[in-house]
Amino acid sequence: MATRPRRSSAREARMPLSGHLVELRKRLYLAALFIVLGAVVGWFASDYLLALLRDPIYAVAETQDRVATINYNSITSAFDLKLQIAFTVGIVISSPFWLYQIWAFFVPGLTKKEKKYTLGFMFSAIPLFFLGSAAGWYVYPHIVALMTSFAPSEDTSIIEAKTYFDFVLKLVIVVGVAFVLPVFLVLFNFAGLISAQSILKSWRIAILMITLFTAIATPAADVLSMFLLAIPMIMLFFLAAGIAWLHDKRVAKKTDSVNPDEASALPPTEPLSA
Repeated sequence: MATRPRRSSAREARMPLSGHLVELRKRLYLAALFIVLGAVVGWFASDYLLALLRDPIYAVAETQDRVATINYNSITSAFDLKLQIAFTVGIVISSPFWLYQIWAFFVPGLTKKEKKYTLGFMFSAIPLFFLGSAAGWYVYPHIVALMTSFAPSEDTSIIEAKTYFDFVLKLVIVVGVAFVLPVFLVLFNFAGLISAQSILKSWRIAILMITLFTAIATPAADVLSMFLLAIPMIMLFFLAAGIAWLHDKRVAKKTDSVNPDEASALPPTEPLSA
């Protein structure tokens, strides 16, 4: 008779909904605290980043032989922009801390052995977030150059500061998060929320969503930038599916194994009499 291995007491002792909400609030507070501390650092680095963010506008003025400048259309625009840059920097540099808080929220639902994968999660999610943010930072100057090139050469490109920096900063964060999503697929698989089979079944939808995301994040005419974002994201999706499949296979093998002590304790079967 096949027996299923007992789960750890952490999984058996189900936390009530109120306990989950308290734990979630605690994790969100800690994540917000680290982001605010990172924003303090970002505030002092904002002037340097502003200079870097202006470079594509200067390149437009030089390569397209037009007047191109950034315009602040209200009194508080410069301050708001500096604050926005500070919090964006805070989100990026504090990513190891708030990513850990997300992981820690799911850890109580895992077995002791599965908790050992914490380091694997951290060592994969953090570099992927930085890699995605770097990819967004690399792509945005090409997007700016391409989209401004549609304006007639005799016209002036006066770009609103808020609109321009909203686009750049959100692109950096969104692409960084998109690169981390496959790691969360593995996390949810280890937590027993989704199976590898369900991940693999949705590969068509995943590729479609990735393609749509990269098409929105990059101009339609800039096919190279679209592929630069889409290809690594698709590869990461299938890598996550492969890791989830190996995990499910290991769990299924352990679950379906027969306990020899209990099997020997069963009474022998007698043949049926005529």
